Amino acid sequence: MTAPEYTVPEGARLVLATRNAGKLNELRDLLRGQVPGLDVDTQVIDAATAGVPDVVEDGTSFAENSLLKSRAVAAATGLPSIADDSGLSVDIMGGAPGIFSARWAGRHGDDQANLDLLLAQLGDIAEPHRGAAFVCAAALTVPGTDEEAYDVVEYGTLNGTLLREPRGEGGFGYDPVLQPEGETRSCAELSREEKNAISHRGKAFRALLPAIVKALS
Repeated sequence: MTAPEYTVPEGARLVLATRNAGKLNELRDLLRGQVPGLDVDTQVIDAATAGVPDVVEDGTSFAENSLLKSRAVAAATGLPSIADDSGLSVDIMGGAPGIFSARWAGRHGDDQANLDLLLAQLGDIAEPHRGAAFVCAAALTVPGTDEEAYDVVEYGTLNGTLLREPRGEGGFGYDPVLQPEGETRSCAELSREEKNAISHRGKAFRALLPAIVKALS
């Protein structure tokens, strides 16, 4: 790993390679109380706070994209870095939008346009064939010398059914149109605590938690 190139806030110990406030909150909630002495609200920061520019996500899988981000941010800051790449996998669409979920309508991060396009594409698909899942690959990169540096990747999935119309005000992305298995509400109608307990990202981050705790201990 190269030497740090960016100035991060004093006391920062872990960087989440994202500018998405929702993802940062999820990670902070997961880590709260897990590492003695870790103040998650000040010492777990995002890429914007660290001053790291966006990383080009040109991998061909969720895992590749998450590693591209975690490695770049760890190299730039000299701190352990976590990144995730996640998206919606629709059964009848062969797993699409997949890694293109955030830019399905052509412009990255336009949630409303992505939702509108997806629902239009599935307009004539009956309920029994509207199965879908949120999929996440979460990566931790710990910087150091070539001998010391390492990566860990974990996965999480949230299975459900796609609704015909968005429901709920919470969450982000495709949350308003995915109804988890066993639920009558969309992901966007769940509380943050309820969503974190079952979400693809929550599962991936929880699987990664032992490695994160080790890196910060």
